[in-house]
Amino acid sequence: MATIYLIRHGQASFGSDNYDNLSDLGRLQATVTGQFLRDAGIVLDAAYSGDLSRQRETCQLALASQPVEVPHHVDARFNEVQNDEQIEYLLPAVLERNPAIQALVDKGLSASKDYQKVIDAVFNYWVSPECDDDRIQSWADYSGGTRDALAQVMAEQGGGKTVGIFSSGGTIATIVAQVLGLTGALTYQFYEPMMNCSITQLFYNRDKVSL
Repeated sequence: MATIYLIRHGQASFGSDNYDNLSDLGRLQATVTGQFLRDAGIVLDAAYSGDLSRQRETCQLALASQPVEVPHHVDARFNEVQNDEQIEYLLPAVLERNPAIQALVDKGLSASKDYQKVIDAVFNYWVSPECDDDRIQSWADYSGGTRDALAQVMAEQGGGKTVGIFSSGGTIATIVAQVLGLTGALTYQFYEPMMNCSITQLFYNRDKVSL
């Protein structure tokens, strides 16, 4: 069977003017991840990432330790869930339903753990049947694109290959839930604990993909 490694990007620059950059720690994490792959004897036939800077840079830093040149394909369907847009458009509806989230917002979201709780609430509203806001990408379109992107990688690479996909927590969580046959309502449980530069391994053949 062929193997896909889903690798989350290194630490981004939370609290800076541009979040979509690796921090110094994030660059170190990406470099060490590449060294781990090398030392474990994992040689990639191909690598994919979304087009976000933190995803592409993580991919490039990790590939620098590979013993051979690895082609890097960019596919925006591996981008992160659009948290900022969801918060902008969906948060008012969430606040009406959830006084605890209203209290966090009133206090301010300077702490990353508080911001994560807001993302949790907004994400779970986004994937619910109650959410119907045409100003943002729907869960159906997003998750469908993610499913199609993974299927395309498997079809393009075929059997016996080892592939790295450098993406983000929400996207990797969505792929894991899909592989396990779970609904959107059960996806977030894989999102929040997704560590920077974590590695999730999939096996696939022509007929199936498994965790």
